[in-house]
Amino acid sequence: MLRRIFVFAAILAGSTTAISQEVRLKTDAARDALDDASLLRQLDDDADPQDYVAAARADYRRLLTALYAEGFYGGTVSITVNGTEAAALSPLAAPGAINEVVITVDPGPRFRFGQTNIEPVAPATAIPDSFATGEAAEADEIRRAVSAAIGGWRDVGHAKARVTDQRVTAQHDESRLNVNVGVNPGPRLTFGNLNISGNEDVRTNRIRQIAGLPTGEVFSPEELTRAERRLRRTGTFDSVAFSEAAEIGPGDTLDINAQLVESKPRRFGFGLELSSIEGLTVSSFWLHRNLLGGAERFRVGGEVSGIGGETGGVDYALRANFTRPATFGADTDFFIRSEISRDDEPTFLLDKISIETGFSRILSDDLTVEAGVGLLRARETSEVGERGYTLLTLPLKATLDRRDEAANPSAGYYLDTTATPFVSLDGSFAGGRVFVDARAYRTFGERLTLAARAQVGSVLGADLDQAPADFLFYSGGGGTVRGQTYQSLGVDRVDGGETIRTGGLSFAGAQLEARFGLNENLSVVGFYDTGYVGETATPLEDGASHAGAGLGIRYNTGIGPIRLDIGTPASGDDAGGSVQVYIGIGQAF
Repeated sequence: MLRRIFVFAAILAGSTTAISQEVRLKTDAARDALDDASLLRQLDDDADPQDYVAAARADYRRLLTALYAEGFYGGTVSITVNGTEAAALSPLAAPGAINEVVITVDPGPRFRFGQTNIEPVAPATAIPDSFATGEAAEADEIRRAVSAAIGGWRDVGHAKARVTDQRVTAQHDESRLNVNVGVNPGPRLTFGNLNISGNEDVRTNRIRQIAGLPTGEVFSPEELTRAERRLRRTGTFDSVAFSEAAEIGPGDTLDINAQLVESKPRRFGFGLELSSIEGLTVSSFWLHRNLLGGAERFRVGGEVSGIGGETGGVDYALRANFTRPATFGADTDFFIRSEISRDDEPTFLLDKISIETGFSRILSDDLTVEAGVGLLRARETSEVGERGYTLLTLPLKATLDRRDEAANPSAGYYLDTTATPFVSLDGSFAGGRVFVDARAYRTFGERLTLAARAQVGSVLGADLDQAPADFLFYSGGGGTVRGQTYQSLGVDRVDGGETIRTGGLSFAGAQLEARFGLNENLSVVGFYDTGYVGETATPLEDGASHAGAGLGIRYNTGIGPIRLDIGTPASGDDAGGSVQVYIGIGQAF
């Protein structure tokens, strides 16, 4: 391959004028690896002759390393500058003009592994299959095999395992590479002290509780990673870095050093979302990351929605949340949540105050469960009449999140399940609300992502007159069926000779999207949504459905994609007859 580089040098002290260089690479194998390794091949157009000579002298070692990485151990490298071997040129006496640079690489035969021996190896250690007799003898395969051997010992507590002897012999007549590596596992260690530095406002004892490092137990790299992750998860620290002590402590213990950088304790944020039918939603919050000195999070937020919309009146909500990490264990958080709200919906007006408390436990990196107890007081006005009630609730939740990215996923899946048993304190009614939200993502090639979402919900044990109005299900709008009017699908029933609209006791919905990237930041989306609201607690039984479809645009930003969706009804008498616009931050799901 021939690369032409034109360099224009200014006249300095009466010396050179514009000159032209050619850098050519001649080889029969490993061209891509050599091209990537060569500094000469990466020089900018404004490089001067001295840069070329310095790069050429450095390229000998870099190109040989690239050959070894590809399994060529008998290769030769020649680099000539204006016909002279670069190794013979002084880097301080470069030619005034460079007309041609030629890199000639004779890779020689590709070597294969002969003997491959690493010992001792911990039980159950998986040495890569590519590190075996007859396989291509790439240098990276040796490193991977040695790393696996050391990692195997560390996994069973030998934190200071190291290589003590390595003999790598090339048999050029047979193009074979023999590798013999000796490993010293060292003693089996237990976790010692967690030494903490860098914290100013967060108490040291709370940091140890949150980290949950199992002092006295056998060393485990996985436990070390978990402890580090727990501290990051609090959101209280900008930086968390763990390191192992250089020396083994008394009784074969190993101290761990934690270097922390605390975040600013307070944060303020806001959000905007716009729909042509649902109107404008404005939200804001204030957050303290370290309220009581133990990485406790306190967040107060407010939201006003339905501004200028056609969805009833304006809704208001004021919320306050308190979370204390590492309560009854490093992975269990204690929370208190409260809310005062008014929902002025097309079919009901609801004033509500609620408080709930409970515990959230992280079972694994992607699975979280939550349980609590709550008290809810509400006054509800609808076409059925006006009533007030007080509920005792037992909210339960489980979330499995295996998406590659929360704000803009392209692979993986997400499953969120909630169950809320409830009973009125006057004993007039009781029941439970169950809702499941499942999402999946798959990307084909580099540009096309298919996304699918399914939602299923049911209210059990209470009839339409008893269940709280906001526990019932509607369909239509940005969260269910785009293109259809907000909450346009519910249940119509006759009461006293009049037709009354309420929510349903069950819901089933699906949303499908095809997202195609036009470039790094801009993508177009096609979507189709459908929803079904049922009069009974059994989904897809005794109800009605509707659908919507449309197109959208996404523009990626640092806080997630800016979303613009334009939808229209895809079913009913108004199919294609109206348009709704949705604007927000983040994907629709």
